[in-house]
Amino acid sequence: MTHALGDPFGDRPPFRPLGGRVRRHTVAAAACVVLGLGLIGGAVTGSWLVGDSSEAGERGAFATAAGLWHNVPVDRLFPPTVAGRGAGPGGADRTWTRIAVAPDGGCADAFDPLLRKALAPAGCARLLRATYTDATQSHVTTVGLLFTKADAAGMRSLEARFKDEGLYRRTDLMPRPYAAKGTAAAGFGDAQRASWTLSVLTDAPVVVYAVSGWADGRAVDEPQPAADAMASGATTAPAQAGLGHEAKGLADRVERSLRKSVVAATEQPS
Repeated sequence: MTHALGDPFGDRPPFRPLGGRVRRHTVAAAACVVLGLGLIGGAVTGSWLVGDSSEAGERGAFATAAGLWHNVPVDRLFPPTVAGRGAGPGGADRTWTRIAVAPDGGCADAFDPLLRKALAPAGCARLLRATYTDATQSHVTTVGLLFTKADAAGMRSLEARFKDEGLYRRTDLMPRPYAAKGTAAAGFGDAQRASWTLSVLTDAPVVVYAVSGWADGRAVDEPQPAADAMASGATTAPAQAGLGHEAKGLADRVERSLRKSVVAATEQPS
């Protein structure tokens, strides 16, 4: 059954309240957009295809990434269990268990208004989300993969703006969690967001993010970006609880898996 995207990014003008302008671009690989479920990734840098840095190879990988969400099973995108070796504070190992997968669909109501406007120039083709809990069921973390409508130039422009204007660290630009009834994340709402990370990829039309909080539903007065919460000597409640590590660790592994899926799909014989 086909879902209406309900795309809040669609035809809006470039976002202005944050300052600067971002040009919008549309994806040249629209033929890749078909109903289905997607991927899993994590944070690694460098080329998609080892040994192939040619412009043609990069374009092919970008187009492949744009269409992967409807070809890869959800359990590869968001595995039932994710191992985070060395992902915790002090290099401790982490294990996360998936407790909910959001319905496959568009981006309506998935982001706070200001973040929605900041991402608007890239558009929304599809949003995939899953929520995990740690081994002690003390923490919950939502991981998201936003597949945009932007081309490579559009993603580079969006990433440059987030970096240059410090948008990655703004508490009014946190992504929203996915709270599923009957799970440890049932009380994981906007007020419970404690730490987050967001990455605009430039070699794929994808934005990867994660947001973490406590499973007991406690509200957080001062959420902190994962990079700050993970810094040596950080003493905030999210830092002390390791919630920055929860968000960053899961986002990294989801992005890493995404890249592996792109390489595998590109290498498949035609």
